[in-house]
Amino acid sequence: MRTFKYFALVCRSWIISIISMSQKKILIIDDHDDIRENTSEILSLGGYKTLTAENGKRGIEVALKEKPDLIVCDIMMPELDGYGVLHLLRKNPATEDIPLIFLTAKAERSDLRKGMEMGADDYVTKPFEELELMNAIESRLQKYDVLHKKYNATGKGLSELANDLRATGMLPLQLDDYTSEIYSKKQVVYTEAKRPRYLYYVKSGKVKAFKSNEDGKEYITDLYSPGDFIGYPALIEDRNYDDTAVVLEESEIIQIPKDDFHDLIFGDISVATKFIKIITQNVKEKEDRLLNLAYSSLRKRVAKALVDIHHKFNVEGQNRPLEISREDIAQYVGTATESLIRTLSDFKAEKLVEIKDGKINIANVEKLKNLLY
Repeated sequence: MRTFKYFALVCRSWIISIISMSQKKILIIDDHDDIRENTSEILSLGGYKTLTAENGKRGIEVALKEKPDLIVCDIMMPELDGYGVLHLLRKNPATEDIPLIFLTAKAERSDLRKGMEMGADDYVTKPFEELELMNAIESRLQKYDVLHKKYNATGKGLSELANDLRATGMLPLQLDDYTSEIYSKKQVVYTEAKRPRYLYYVKSGKVKAFKSNEDGKEYITDLYSPGDFIGYPALIEDRNYDDTAVVLEESEIIQIPKDDFHDLIFGDISVATKFIKIITQNVKEKEDRLLNLAYSSLRKRVAKALVDIHHKFNVEGQNRPLEISREDIAQYVGTATESLIRTLSDFKAEKLVEIKDGKINIANVEKLKNLLY
């Protein structure tokens, strides 16, 4: 049986070697020689590079020097116990983000809350099964990768974060548990100044979010397509909606109650922090877009809008025509529809875009993106 487990770990090692360009470094801190060496052997078979330390003080030295991707640490040790190791790691900016898994004897489990409150990421009870430890490590590394990945400061970027969190189990959101509704074209999803009741998920179709000025003119703040979440800033910041969302074409939208979303996101402070950071970046990007509207030429504004819409309605590698009205594009640019049409005509003559059956297809995304004037 043990031979079979080792064979499984070796197979896992080959797979990891194929899909990963660099080995993850794991530091094992334990004063028991047998446990330390056996754990190192298991993790090496699993495709990881291992470092070891025989006590907490030495573990801190190795962590500062080697910057491991994850630390497996015993609690009860001489010189410096696991709690002391965790405290010093979290105090140091160079090591504060390194995931740490405690190894704990059953008798110590009652004290484990202390470690989790101090910032430990997980724990494994001794004696442990090889696969139990491997699964705990892989789960923590996946979480670390997601929380440190750079996401675009857009609705699409936030949706990618939510979907990555769901894939790793950090956001236990099962969309199938919630009912969906079919919204007809021009139907309102939510209204500016109203209190949020749901987080919305676009299963199919397209939605626009916009603000209106005193003259009734609309300015589109964002566009959403399948796979996007809608209405999250107001939910997270616990405020009224600052825009209105309306369906552009028949759409299927899932409604997730506000309380369910709050329970999910605020159940893990690191997840909540990541969401808030992206929302903050999103606000900054929208401010930059407003500056662009104020100071850039109409050609540059239209070019940027077309590139933005292209990325919102296409997954990477796709180049489908932009199925959105000229009026909506004009509202996204912040110009009159007639001015937009003239600029599109110029772009067509310059072979930057193609227009067929009323649909716009971007011929050269990079050239349009880097338009100089």
